[in-house]
Amino acid sequence: MQRTENDHEHLSRAIEIATRGRGRVHPNPVVGAVVVKDGTVLGEGWHAEYGGPHAEVNAIANCNGADLTGATIYVSLEPCCHQGKTGPCTEAIVAAGITRVLVATDDPTEKASGRGLGILRDEGLTVDVAGGELAARARLSNQAFRKHARSGRPWVLFKSAMTLDGKVATRTGDSKWISSESSRALAHRWRASVDAVVVGIGTALADDPQLTARIEDPDPTAPPLRQPRRVVFDATGRLPLDSQLVQQAPEIPLTVVVSRAAPRSAADALQNAGADVIVATGEHEPARVRSALDQLGEAGIHAVLLEGGPHLAGAFLDAGEIDEVRLFLAPLLLGGSKARDPLEGEGVEKISEALRALTLDCERVADDVLISARLREW
Repeated sequence: MQRTENDHEHLSRAIEIATRGRGRVHPNPVVGAVVVKDGTVLGEGWHAEYGGPHAEVNAIANCNGADLTGATIYVSLEPCCHQGKTGPCTEAIVAAGITRVLVATDDPTEKASGRGLGILRDEGLTVDVAGGELAARARLSNQAFRKHARSGRPWVLFKSAMTLDGKVATRTGDSKWISSESSRALAHRWRASVDAVVVGIGTALADDPQLTARIEDPDPTAPPLRQPRRVVFDATGRLPLDSQLVQQAPEIPLTVVVSRAAPRSAADALQNAGADVIVATGEHEPARVRSALDQLGEAGIHAVLLEGGPHLAGAFLDAGEIDEVRLFLAPLLLGGSKARDPLEGEGVEKISEALRALTLDCERVADDVLISARLREW
């Protein structure tokens, strides 16, 4: 089917408004929809709240009873065709009298994978799936959803702040604060957009962090943003019971990832204090990272923000489980051969074995430079 410039505009709008649901619809994907008839936009909507109406239903409702016979609906993701907390969007589209559906990208889950599009075609609707730049944008907006659907593991965003000479802490371990206040505020917004924030026991002991998203909601009329689960990789169960992380559990969920080397008494004490404890298995740290991610994925965690420190970040890299990197580069120089690097672990032996970014973007954040690199696409 030949698509028009207006088709591109309306589908682009659907992809744009989909992101308004980010941080509010987990474990569902973000989705946007626009209904158009005779060149006029009659309604648009997005999935705004987990358990609430999906984007297609909201867009149809926002048409305010207009006759939609012969209308086109533009959707950023393949419409669902199964009964969940809400009814199938395919049924709502057919019932509305819409005759054409233009979709940006597929839904890779077992419940979908083209079934919704097949149902709509069987009902006599004209169905088209975009390609090129629009499809790429739509896929990128739901990388966590897509990775979890395909691998069962959470999508991992690694965030760090480093100096001009690539250091994240002095030789004494001091790291507060390398990045600017504006950069730290941005990182808090990232926390609000993921399901969990991950650190290692070294960071937990050194900083006694809360790992909460401390931001002012940009849309106070929308459903509240969730606080992310806090996850600590703590092989031997050393996390203090009087730490802020444990004291705030279970009001703000906490998961402690231990190994088989952790004393049973330590694991039991953490559980009794309100933390969830999972045992990561494997012969080395990268294997235990993969084991932990498998278990987090089974628990419904789709996206995590990995905040370090260098030892844990290196293990994630060695495990092949970093999907995107965001580095704040601050106008500072530390020097010193014992100052900390952002990534440790084993690494690679040859430059030819290095992981090469698929995309690279830079922007200014106050006095810092934010470098974003996408390593994998799902």
